[in-house]
Amino acid sequence: MIKIDLITGFLGSGKTTFLERYAKYLMDAGQRVCILENDYGAVNVDMMLLGHLEGEQCGLEMVAGGCDYDCHRRRFKTKLIAMGMQGYDRVLVEPSGIFDVDEFFDALYEEPLDRWYEVGSVIAVVEAGLEDNLSPRSEYLLGSEIAKAGAVVLSKCQLAEPSEIQHTIAHIDRALEGVHCDRRIGEAVVTKSWDDFTDEDFQKLSRVGYVHAAFRKQPVHDHNDYQSRYYMNLTFTPEEIMERIEGLMADPDCAGVFRVKGFAPTAEGDWMELNCTRRSKSMRPIAKGQTVIIVIGEGLRAESIDPYFQENE
Repeated sequence: MIKIDLITGFLGSGKTTFLERYAKYLMDAGQRVCILENDYGAVNVDMMLLGHLEGEQCGLEMVAGGCDYDCHRRRFKTKLIAMGMQGYDRVLVEPSGIFDVDEFFDALYEEPLDRWYEVGSVIAVVEAGLEDNLSPRSEYLLGSEIAKAGAVVLSKCQLAEPSEIQHTIAHIDRALEGVHCDRRIGEAVVTKSWDDFTDEDFQKLSRVGYVHAAFRKQPVHDHNDYQSRYYMNLTFTPEEIMERIEGLMADPDCAGVFRVKGFAPTAEGDWMELNCTRRSKSMRPIAKGQTVIIVIGEGLRAESIDPYFQENE
């Protein structure tokens, strides 16, 4: 049977970066891998970030967004059926940061998927410097996405003080308590910097499985509380865009922004990837891109955000 892993985590936690490294480990170990981007967004930036992995040993697929929950679930199942016929050893699913984890399990219990797939590892990615002031809705998503995880991998540990890491672990346990889950995260947390991960670390993660944990459910397929704003065909340089993002992140009227990501071309015709949260900002070269900036958050105020990306008259 094909092992299938779920790499989950809240918006901006670093799922794609972790997935990139994990997939490379599996490929180096001789496995044929397919990555399924299961997102609701109109432009799948994460798919482009993983494009360099695509080849004979790695496939990339996506479930298109822009549909209702039931339609999205049907597309997810249909895509897994098609992938099941292509001889992959392992499938890695990266969902939206707003995701009902039980959708993953429910699909795999249905025919014919139950004959082709077995759950491998459920891995939740959480930023080591997790903010305290999450909304009740976001607290629920955090707890529900962690409840069944075989491992919780903290991102950006190299940027966090030991006290911040312990604070984040305590926050995770509060989120679990908030969804009425008896589990506490304990030894399931991985606090080692990803830069120091060895093959043995990835091998352990590939075998952590998942936890049969119960928690109180709330509907998460209504995405109206979370929005994305897209800015296409900007003529700013990457450096100018980064300056505008820094201003946006410091603006109290834009407090609902979780993450800004996208691509911008350089004067020389190359591409830069931009990826920013309130805690960290990065800009790095990338082989291919699309001129787009995406602002993701909760309760976004367009009248406050739009001016940061408006072209000068």
